[in-house]
Amino acid sequence: MNLVVLQNWLDNASFAVLFCTMLVYWVGAAFPNLSVTAALGTAGMAIANLCMATLLGARWIEAGYFPLSNLYESLFFLTWGITAVHLIAENSSRSRLVGVVTAPVAMGIAAFATLTLPSNMQVSEPLVPALKSNWLMMHVSVMMLSYSALMVGALLAIAFLIVTRGQNIQLQGSSVGNGGYRSNGYKLLKAGELVTSTPAAETNSFSRVESNNNGNGTAVLDLVTTTPMQTAEILSPQRLNLAETLDNISYRIIGLGFPLLTIGIIAGGVWANEAWGSYWSWDPKETWALITWLVFAAYLHSRITRGWQGRKPAILAAAGFVVVWICYLGVNLLGKGLHSYGWFL
Repeated sequence: MNLVVLQNWLDNASFAVLFCTMLVYWVGAAFPNLSVTAALGTAGMAIANLCMATLLGARWIEAGYFPLSNLYESLFFLTWGITAVHLIAENSSRSRLVGVVTAPVAMGIAAFATLTLPSNMQVSEPLVPALKSNWLMMHVSVMMLSYSALMVGALLAIAFLIVTRGQNIQLQGSSVGNGGYRSNGYKLLKAGELVTSTPAAETNSFSRVESNNNGNGTAVLDLVTTTPMQTAEILSPQRLNLAETLDNISYRIIGLGFPLLTIGIIAGGVWANEAWGSYWSWDPKETWALITWLVFAAYLHSRITRGWQGRKPAILAAAGFVVVWICYLGVNLLGKGLHSYGWFL
């Protein structure tokens, strides 16, 4: 089979499989008793991932260089990365809700690449002199993988906000470092000190107080029940457990994407110095890459150092999702700068 024909077949197949997979995940979310949807959704993501890997491989063989030289190729590489990270996140969380948020994004990207891009932007062309470097694979592939991981992590944070309905609930064990268990509801009291209850909104409808008797050196753990606040809706244990899982997996996926983003930016600076004679020129793409790095650095700093969990870092990650898209696609399509695809302007 001709490689061009194979590519045309694979990109349409990827879109079709992702579309069906999205419907499967949505049906599974609407009807949780249909257990078969979980296996079908995972299989659909795996098949789409394999189709796009084959597409990129055929593209590599046909063009003779790593397939990341134009928007069409980078979109499919991004979608391949999202499906790969999705499979990791879903296997770790054992939750179908992961696919509910990642499948439509992956499908939308594949649809944009297949159905929207002009045909002249989908054709492989000879590389310009600046791209004829080993840094093409080292820099661009790492950046695209970082975008994939950061997008999936941000999508899981958005799913967390949906599951918790935006409530500020307390979670345990999702962050490490100083303050990771800062507000766990336990309080050390002196012997004979009055035990007071903690508001239910801070401890998910119950408060926990630890009393220490200095006289005999024994510690007594008291559980004080409280009446839930009327202004906050109490979440079910299943929903709380799902929220904690999403928060945990989102944190770890973003923790994977951030080092990749850092390495990609450093590699890009070295390549820029080799190609253009300057490590940093404040190109729009470079500026937004720095903004993206700062947003997710703030996210990780708030979790590791400040001990933030739950709603606050989830909102920050959701903002990071928008920033990643501006960095990856927004500045490229405006037709300005050294990294431009030049479509809109």
